[in-house]
Amino acid sequence: MEWYWGLIIGVLALIAGGVAGFFIARAWFKKYLEKNPPVNEQMIREMMRQMGRTPSEKQVRQIMTSMNQYK
Repeated sequence: MEWYWGLIIGVLALIAGGVAGFFIARAWFKKYLEKNPPVNEQMIREMMRQMGRTPSEKQVRQIMTSMNQYK
């Protein structure tokens, strides 16, 4: 067997592994987001109520802005 066949098979295996890894990671991330959804305004309001505070709309927007700044 010539050396270039080994090279071709190696490159094809690398490409196939990359494609398979992409789809596996994508499926895992979708499942993760279903179990742990990103924080939204309603969650912030509920967390503040649990801490005994009634948030104003301005406070909720400030928290959302600060959280989106670090994404």
